Amino acid sequence: MKLQSGITVVKNGQLVDGTGRPAVPNGAVIITDGIISYAGPAADAPPAPPDARIIDAAGGTIMPGLIEAHIHLTYFNVSELQDLDIKFPVEYVTLQSAVNAKTALECGYTAARSGGCLHNIDVWMKKAIEEDMIPGPRLSTSGREICGAGGLMDWNPDYRRIGMEGIVFIVNGPEQARGAVRKLVKDGIEWVKTYPTGDAASPDINDHHTLCMTFDEMHAVVATAHNHGLKVTGHCRATEGIRNALKSGYDAIEHGTFMDDECLDLLLKRNVPMCPGLGFELFSVQRGKEFGLSQRVLDGHQETLEAGAESCRKVLKAGGTMGLGGDYGFAWTPHGTYAQELTFFVNYVGFSTLDTITCATLGGAKMMGRAHELGSLEKGKLGDVLVVAGDVLKDISLLENRDNLIAVMQGGLVKAGTLVKPASF
Repeated sequence: MKLQSGITVVKNGQLVDGTGRPAVPNGAVIITDGIISYAGPAADAPPAPPDARIIDAAGGTIMPGLIEAHIHLTYFNVSELQDLDIKFPVEYVTLQSAVNAKTALECGYTAARSGGCLHNIDVWMKKAIEEDMIPGPRLSTSGREICGAGGLMDWNPDYRRIGMEGIVFIVNGPEQARGAVRKLVKDGIEWVKTYPTGDAASPDINDHHTLCMTFDEMHAVVATAHNHGLKVTGHCRATEGIRNALKSGYDAIEHGTFMDDECLDLLLKRNVPMCPGLGFELFSVQRGKEFGLSQRVLDGHQETLEAGAESCRKVLKAGGTMGLGGDYGFAWTPHGTYAQELTFFVNYVGFSTLDTITCATLGGAKMMGRAHELGSLEKGKLGDVLVVAGDVLKDISLLENRDNLIAVMQGGLVKAGTLVKPASF
């Protein structure tokens, strides 16, 4: 991805640097050849040369680009299971994914971590974005997923005689689990996404207290993935599923819904990051009925919502690492509404605005394994900066409206925001 040459100065706004430190009321960020060379009080900033580009925050907020820590680029207006993998051909899904990537960037998300993707599209999407063929967030990829036979993602009935390998490898036992990982190695992914547990969306067979993989299968996935330098994560709601994932060596936890004290200790011992993806539960409860979700499903989401919120509070209080995002692309959580997750964490879960922003920036960078270059406005990091009209610390919902984004910058280049006219494709 190209870096902006020369010097750019972002000034005249409060600086929220993403580290959790208090905001600097009158801050400035200097980006030199795409890399941050200064971030701090404007009064202490080195003088800018006459030819420096100046971006005026107009009294608003200067902060790191947001990071979506669990993105599904290939999900598009999903309202029922067949929408996930058989409704459209791969060619159309690829086009949808490019639109979703562009949308994410325009919403202020300069980086994202894939939480599962059809047909290995995210691997090639990452290449296209990094080569500046299309606009989008910097990506960590996961490709297709792994689930035990009869588990949450094994929903296609056998009589249809349709395979599931466009979205997920269905495995029976450790040997098949190893084989699935080896196929993903060839695909060039970074994260192996698995389904240790079920979900409230499937109350009859694989609900949120059900296991969908055995410990031996999970351990086989981890051993094989780690041998090839890949990381492993998993959709973990049930307590035993979280425990199995942590004991088998998972590198991250998605959701972590029903986390007991033993699971929390295991999480903290290896500093395993978690992406709750929790707002989805509230939005399912609030909006699901109009899309045909049954009362049993809604009740399950309500239970998951309450337990998941408590787990998040535990992890934050204990000093664990969290990224924010998750499961956007459903009919009731469409792409482009990602920032409502942040508002939800402030208003419903009870996180402070500063803690929420830290999770949504530096926390996401840590999950991606790129905290050395992303997630905070610090010297030596990439100039991925978000300039927002207004005081985000007083009203985090400002981030939900793209019209409030003055500039979305990657490597010092302004890619979106009111300063530029969005590219059309």
